[in-house]
Amino acid sequence: MLSPDWNHIRAFLATAETGSLSAAARKLGLTQPTLSRQVAALEAELGVLLFERLGRSLALTEAGRELLAHSRRMGEAADGLALAATGQAQTIEGLVRITASDGISAHILPGVLERLRQQAPRLRIEIVAADDIRDLQRREADIAVRHVRPEQPELIARKMQDTTARFYAARSYLERRGTPRSRADLSAHDFVSFGDIPQFLGYMKPLGIRLSDENFPVGSTSGLAAWELVRQGFGIVPMLDAIARKSPDVEPLDLDDLPPLEFPLWLATHRELHTSRRIRLVFDVLADYLTGLKMRF
Repeated sequence: MLSPDWNHIRAFLATAETGSLSAAARKLGLTQPTLSRQVAALEAELGVLLFERLGRSLALTEAGRELLAHSRRMGEAADGLALAATGQAQTIEGLVRITASDGISAHILPGVLERLRQQAPRLRIEIVAADDIRDLQRREADIAVRHVRPEQPELIARKMQDTTARFYAARSYLERRGTPRSRADLSAHDFVSFGDIPQFLGYMKPLGIRLSDENFPVGSTSGLAAWELVRQGFGIVPMLDAIARKSPDVEPLDLDDLPPLEFPLWLATHRELHTSRRIRLVFDVLADYLTGLKMRF
């Protein structure tokens, strides 16, 4: 009777859920060659091919898809054992505040909240929709999801993955104004602002995108409000692909001379992580969720 090594199954599961060896290695804290050897060892143990390589990504074979469901059940059981051994998750209680941009707060975090409700039902989670990393320093939040690594020495940061973003517009806007095909075309279009316009212009300039205040006839300090304005046809905005693909009424602009933009995704907290069971639990569950989430184009 076959009895595959759990480490090999765990490597397969992480690779299947992240879609690449490099992302899976980061998730498990392994080097990519080590993880690759573990996956190859599992294939040798089972005598089947689990992945096919498609360009830079991996696709599950039929045998891999069959194994995935069983592996997930094993992973859930292992997670349950770890939680029972390290913290009695069912008994952990208290308030944990997570701060993230309002887009991530509304469109990304609900999935991890469901996991936390199942694992630690006595916890209370509050989402602080804001972009200011000082929320952690003032203890207005316990954990932050950010695109920039915090430099404050009293904070602990862990990179989750690299995300992608593109420019998006509603079909109604594109039908009315035409579809830009290059960076130069963007200067003749309307944009929706969702914050500081001079700062946004500063981000666009190194990309070779020349805009001015006149390109921003409407906007909002709220990212959610700005996104709704985009959906209603008021202009163009850069948006994370993981968020934009939830809105079928907007389309990505496939600019011939500009590949998808890349942004790192960081998870940060203060040093109470080492002494607070509730913060440790939420940080670990959130890290696992964000690392495995498909956030690239």
